[in-house]
Amino acid sequence: MASPPATAPFSKAVVNVMRKLYPEHLADKSWDNTGLLLEAPFDPLRRQMNSVLLTVDLTKAVADEAIERNDSIIVAYRAEDPIIFRGLKSITLANSQQQSLLRLAAEGISVYCPHTAIDAAPGGLGDWLADIVTGTPVKAPQPKEEKGAKEDEVKENGTSAKDSDEKDSPKEDGNALLAPKRPTYMLQHHPSQADIKEPDLKLDALTHTRHTIQPLNLPSHPNAGMGRIVRFKQPQPLLALIERIGRGLGNPKGFPIAIPQGASLDSIRVRSVGICAGSGGSLLSGLDDVDLLFTGELSHHEALAAIERGQSVIALFHSNTERGFLHSVLRAQLQDAVGEEWERVRKEERKRVGEGDEEWKEVLEDEEVNVEVSEVDRDPYGIMISKAEL
Repeated sequence: MASPPATAPFSKAVVNVMRKLYPEHLADKSWDNTGLLLEAPFDPLRRQMNSVLLTVDLTKAVADEAIERNDSIIVAYRAEDPIIFRGLKSITLANSQQQSLLRLAAEGISVYCPHTAIDAAPGGLGDWLADIVTGTPVKAPQPKEEKGAKEDEVKENGTSAKDSDEKDSPKEDGNALLAPKRPTYMLQHHPSQADIKEPDLKLDALTHTRHTIQPLNLPSHPNAGMGRIVRFKQPQPLLALIERIGRGLGNPKGFPIAIPQGASLDSIRVRSVGICAGSGGSLLSGLDDVDLLFTGELSHHEALAAIERGQSVIALFHSNTERGFLHSVLRAQLQDAVGEEWERVRKEERKRVGEGDEEWKEVLEDEEVNVEVSEVDRDPYGIMISKAEL
């Protein structure tokens, strides 16, 4: 009789760690789809490497990369959107996105999606973005319960935004076939956030308070919730915050900013910031008492309404507010925690495996653990930059 299909032991270890670090009950289950979305059957005769590939979006290019690398599992921050989001009546090769899932399953590669569980977790994505704005990184969450106040005041370690304030302001024929000209614009995608330097994430710390926009009120996870509001003790120049955000997210060549008509960048002072990774329209829409909205994207009408209320908006394109977290936090977090969990799973599996099962024994002898961030994952949008400005 054939043995029942099973998950790769290493993939099981990765999923266990993700569920400890970012429990699925933190996710917004009213619409989000998180957890183990693709559980590929494990074949010890054709096993994958003990490796994890981190990505924001699960695209064909990322699936190709995982298959080429022979990864065991992909941790895709937002794998369910749009591949597995609503109920599916069929999964076929005719759909290019479903095709990626079928190819991964055939190769024995599983897919786990944490999405809004990472957004809501204390020390997760929301806090990481708030850290960039304030220059005061918090400790990344560990796979255990942590205690803390709902609203923490972070003490000042440096000179606030004085140095940043003194920096220069950013510089702001019918149907006939046209003869080709030398291009004057070139497409620039958001730079790889693998190159973010630690000092860019730890600029002068600013005294501030911080709390969630939609708290979850879970005793096991104090301070968990969607979005963050930062309130500075002293008003900060908008230009100084733009400098912090640009450096903390890889120094992109440019990103959209909206300010009230009649105002100028160098005259705006910010006392409070509403923060939401990805698309912030619904979460930030009711925040009339903050000066700056920092998010991945707002619609035209949402941004217009904000500046009419006297607010400013910084939007970096949807996934550019998310990808740096994989490099700066999640990769190192998993490298350590998965190593410990893999050792535990190996001991557990050795007790189950029979004496004659040499293939399984070989699998469980492999101590290697490798966690990498995708080199091809990127936001679909880039910006066209005049060569004269480069």
